[in-house]
Amino acid sequence: MTMMFKSLAATLLLSSATQAFSTVTKTDMSPSYLSNVPEGPPDAILGIAEAFKSCTDERKVNVCVGAYRDSTGKPWILPSVRKAEERLLVDPTVNKEYAPIAGDAKYVDLALGFAYGTDADMTKLAGVQTLSGTGACRVGGHFLSKFVPKPEGMDKVPIYIPNPTWGNHIAIFNNCGMDVRRYRYYNSKTNRLDYDGLIEDLKEAPEGSVILLHACAHNPTGCDPTMEQWKDISDLIKSKKHHCFFDSAYQGFASGDAEADASALRLFVSEGHNVVLAQSFAKNFGLYGERTGTLSVVCNSLEERSAVMSQLKLIIRPMYSSPPIHGSSIVKTVLTDEELTAEYYDNCKEMATRINAMRVKLVEVLKEVGSEHDWSHVTEQIGMFAYTGMNSDMCDELTSKYSIFLTRDGRISLAGLNDGNIEYVAKAVHDVTAGKSITS
Repeated sequence: MTMMFKSLAATLLLSSATQAFSTVTKTDMSPSYLSNVPEGPPDAILGIAEAFKSCTDERKVNVCVGAYRDSTGKPWILPSVRKAEERLLVDPTVNKEYAPIAGDAKYVDLALGFAYGTDADMTKLAGVQTLSGTGACRVGGHFLSKFVPKPEGMDKVPIYIPNPTWGNHIAIFNNCGMDVRRYRYYNSKTNRLDYDGLIEDLKEAPEGSVILLHACAHNPTGCDPTMEQWKDISDLIKSKKHHCFFDSAYQGFASGDAEADASALRLFVSEGHNVVLAQSFAKNFGLYGERTGTLSVVCNSLEERSAVMSQLKLIIRPMYSSPPIHGSSIVKTVLTDEELTAEYYDNCKEMATRINAMRVKLVEVLKEVGSEHDWSHVTEQIGMFAYTGMNSDMCDELTSKYSIFLTRDGRISLAGLNDGNIEYVAKAVHDVTAGKSITS
């Protein structure tokens, strides 16, 4: 009986407190600082994704999302990844303990070998596990903001990012306290790389600036320098004493050949740059929601590596303390097993091949439906996206008239195309671009 009365008393007390709180929230709460918090703008890409979900048009097509879709339009878990997960489920040694601040050391070593090459001198690489490429950029930006010497007369470390670039780069490096500037990258008159503008802007940048470079499959344009151009860029950066920050989100996913996709990064390392690398396994392993990546710095000695590692840990500890372990365990399992590694490379090539097939077919179907534009720039690009040259009005019309959802800069995700919708998309693109310029 005593327990029953205690339970009843507790219930009555909770009910009374709830009623009191309800009364206070309705009548007695005075204005607080929260009333002055402005509504922030929605994320452009996530906003488009939400609009797609709420659209009831049966014809709707999502060519905005930067995630792989198979030939039926569905998300795809790589078979090699699925097998790795199955092994982890039955492995009695697997647990859910916290990872160290720097992450799973074995995973980090394998990830860096994947990027820099298995023959890389690991004693010169300071590497930590991160929350995918976004977290790597955030940690790397914080590190550079703190330790790169500021050019004379400047109170912030300048970082030059390509124009255009992945939209999140701007906010990330601004929030790191860096002076975000742009260098020319894409020529909208030719729909190709603006190499001359790029070189001129890097020459004009203050000596000792940080230069952000996309390792391969530039997002959003899909335009990469040739290896000869990369060599010249490396020489220029070295002559200006600039600092290189590579963002690698598509290694292996771009061409289907992970070794080829790492060529630019490895060239810069071979030429003596103290490269900083943000590495993501979201696209190439299909681990989007697992947030799996690394941040690494090429050092000159064991002493430098030790110091850099200590500072990266000091940045990570108060930020998120330690990284999640499931995604990194998958990558580690795949890359430590020869059979799974071979299957993974086949899976990666399959994704790249399907995307490239959609790239070629889109241009072919555009011609078949009557488009007279030169779309050759689309087939010359590489990676997940096609930077079409369509302007914002054309993109808005594609969405409002045809329920085709894309970013307003004319970028489309080729992974969103398949045999069931490509003709519909091509006809719609032809309709909104006929008689109009797709260059500015």
